[in-house]
Amino acid sequence: MGRDARELRSAWTRYQRHAFHDPSPALAPWVERYWEARWDYAEPYRQKIVPYPNVHLSFGSGRADVNGVCSGYRIKVLGGRDHVFGVAFRPGGFRSFLGASVSTITDRVVPAADVFGPGLPTTLDVPTVDAFLLKHLPDDDPRVRQAVAAVELIAEDKAVTRVERLADELGLSMRGLQRLFAEYVGIGPKWVIRRYRLHEVTARMATGGAIDWAALAADLGYADQGHFIRDFKSMFGEPPTWYAQRY
Repeated sequence: MGRDARELRSAWTRYQRHAFHDPSPALAPWVERYWEARWDYAEPYRQKIVPYPNVHLSFGSGRADVNGVCSGYRIKVLGGRDHVFGVAFRPGGFRSFLGASVSTITDRVVPAADVFGPGLPTTLDVPTVDAFLLKHLPDDDPRVRQAVAAVELIAEDKAVTRVERLADELGLSMRGLQRLFAEYVGIGPKWVIRRYRLHEVTARMATGGAIDWAALAADLGYADQGHFIRDFKSMFGEPPTWYAQRY
């Protein structure tokens, strides 16, 4: 079966519009950003959504849902003209709103009312959603700060390619690190490290230049190119050379 031309060479920009907004300073320790997606498709389109270790609160199509961290890519079928407004919580930041281990909602979608109760916003804009979340502002939790800092370290330090290195950097035992990530991030540190290192691959793809796949795999800490390709395919659902055609 041939590929949908709408997924190749950034053709999605003709059908979709995305916007991103900062939360209020009071929410910034827990909320990474607000986002909006609008689309207009005459024929249904299979949108591939690749995972990050964020929990999302999304409003759209008459629904309000909490989307737990996904351990792999997922497909959402977009059709007609529609709009979604979302909240991306910082990895580690949703534990205080949920009141339970974030791993309990990993790979799950739960109604937002189950977490936040009644009175969900119906006007979908930054001031309204910001005010709603401020009403639910949680108490300070030093473990939230620790978990957020751990994920930020992974994202910013390309030398962190192994869980042992991360534990040493944070001054935690391996068991303590695993517990922190299960409780606050919702997925293990090895997965998070792998996801952010693979982000470097898609960033390289976006530049449009030629890529030496074997050298890139070595730079990312892989023992061989085959292991890198398997990891990429498990995360994105396609081998890297195939996925690169999207850019």
